[in-house]
Amino acid sequence: MKRIVGNTMVFLSFLVFGHLLGGCKDTSQPGSGAQMPVEVDVLTVAPQGLDMVTELPGRTAAFRIAEVRPQVGGIIQKRLFTEGSEVQAGQLLYQIDPATYQAGFDSAKAALAKAEAQEHSNRLKAERYRVLVRTKAVSEQEQVEIEANWRQSVADVAAAKAALATARINLEYTRVTAPIGGRIGKSTVTEGALVTAQQANALATIQQLDPLYVDVSQSSSELLKLKKEIEAGITAQSDNGASDVRVLLEDGSEYAQPGTLEFSDVTVNPTTGTVTIRAIVPNPKLELLPGMFVRARISKGYRPEAILVPSVSLSRNSKGQSYVMVVNDKGEVDVRIVETGQNVGPQVLITRGLVIGERIVVAGLQKIRSGVPVKAVEQAKNTVAERSPAANDSLGKTE
Repeated sequence: MKRIVGNTMVFLSFLVFGHLLGGCKDTSQPGSGAQMPVEVDVLTVAPQGLDMVTELPGRTAAFRIAEVRPQVGGIIQKRLFTEGSEVQAGQLLYQIDPATYQAGFDSAKAALAKAEAQEHSNRLKAERYRVLVRTKAVSEQEQVEIEANWRQSVADVAAAKAALATARINLEYTRVTAPIGGRIGKSTVTEGALVTAQQANALATIQQLDPLYVDVSQSSSELLKLKKEIEAGITAQSDNGASDVRVLLEDGSEYAQPGTLEFSDVTVNPTTGTVTIRAIVPNPKLELLPGMFVRARISKGYRPEAILVPSVSLSRNSKGQSYVMVVNDKGEVDVRIVETGQNVGPQVLITRGLVIGERIVVAGLQKIRSGVPVKAVEQAKNTVAERSPAANDSLGKTE
């Protein structure tokens, strides 16, 4: 009996000790009462002017291309240019054997002289018959026949002149000259080769490389969106109406010479849904060659009240949507889904989801979630911009 009473007393002692420990529980732990506000850095959204640009892939193309072909047939006597060199418009490139064409020219020249002599004789005879017919020395029939012979000889002179002009043109065509100035490629023929008039294969190709075209493609939806922004006054066109173009080379460096937008095609490609945009870029040092892959940075106008936020304030949820943490009037955190535009250095353009004057969290994102009370500490924009971007995609996901 004494043993049972002793065990009971020990059990009661443990209960009293546990109760005392429970009464000493730390009330500062979560769930014990009101949660203490978390200190975070915030930035107030403010508008600023922004030059809108778009970066599109494209390829370079020669400003002008001319394929050199013979216009008369014959044997190539000489090739008078160096492959890969610069040639001037009108420069002699090939000499075709002119012997037969020179003979044809001489023959046409002689035929013209004969026709002119005959015309001169018939004209003098017709003038005499006009006098004689008045005195009835010759019949009117004879005078009409002489007049017709003279007119026929006049036509013969005209035909002989045309034949001489054709012979002269053919003779000149034996000198194959450059139709445009530019860089000439390799020659497809050598001395002694037989060529024919207007053959399918070009003798050589000349390309004008200064200036140079840059052809890029932009989706029709982006063009439509830009037009709507201009009509709504969100984006303003430049003063001169022309868009500047900067070319980025394959290694990522920027080409020194700026270009201008030449034209935008009026037809949408039904397969790709894109519109071809052509820019013209100076190429004085011939650094760019046709067919190079480049990226064109095209100015789309000016947005006077753009909203830019630091990239460190942006995160992505499980659906891939971009969002920021906004501090509301109650001092609590709200998740705000936003639509982003182009990157501007360490900042990102927000096209939808934020309004001017709202406060976004730029530091301390790992310590907060939606609905948590925070103590907001305002930060200067230049201070935030100096921070390196954080890997925000690894933060708590928000649906």
